[in-house]
Amino acid sequence: MTTVAVLCDPPRPGQVLDELVETSPLSEAEAAELYEALLKDTVAAVEKSGGELLVNYRADDDLDVPGEDSEAEIRAVIEDVVDVEEARFEVQVGETFAGRVGNTATHLLETEEVSSVGITRPEAAFLARTEIDEGAMKLRSTDAVVAPSPGGRVYYAAFGEPIDFTDCYAPPAFETVVDRCLDAGLDVEFEQQKTYVEAGADLADALTLVRTQRKATGIVPRHFAEWAAETDLVVDADDEGLSLTR
Repeated sequence: MTTVAVLCDPPRPGQVLDELVETSPLSEAEAAELYEALLKDTVAAVEKSGGELLVNYRADDDLDVPGEDSEAEIRAVIEDVVDVEEARFEVQVGETFAGRVGNTATHLLETEEVSSVGITRPEAAFLARTEIDEGAMKLRSTDAVVAPSPGGRVYYAAFGEPIDFTDCYAPPAFETVVDRCLDAGLDVEFEQQKTYVEAGADLADALTLVRTQRKATGIVPRHFAEWAAETDLVVDADDEGLSLTR
């Protein structure tokens, strides 16, 4: 069984998806609503998989936007998709994202001696049970599994042994993570590329995908699809690619 850590923040306006706010028509409040939908879909995907969910949240002292209780806010968001009384919650430790990933993964692998650790974030909008379970199957014969996103990013990574996590998500994260695995003498396999929602262009691509897939197959991340159906954002296309307007 893979323990899958979802590294997340409480969905406070101004705290989450800041690059998306800067590069799209979304307000901070709208971005926070989107983050809630993405967080629900991500933890639901882990819950439906054969993995064990770990909600790895940022403590209030580490956040830019003040609030009363980070863990309580996240519990309130996801209580309708997972059993929050049974789910495991732990605070993140570390000054950088890579440092927090490293502390979580290393502790689980070395101290708790779990068989493997998966790492993801709510921005992995299309992460599904399939990727988690396929990754777990691959980890029976390999040491690490890495799933790429456009722009050299990573939406999911799973490790059977620790690597040097220092700055391991430095761009291009996909190459950096794989190089660290190889430097540690680990074998690496890959999963299919999927969209990662971080900037306006990412959201334009994700909206196109989820709206089209919902019409054609109905197989979509539920809460993101519902958010996409309600938003008034329009995806435009020109010679430079996709963009968002109202």
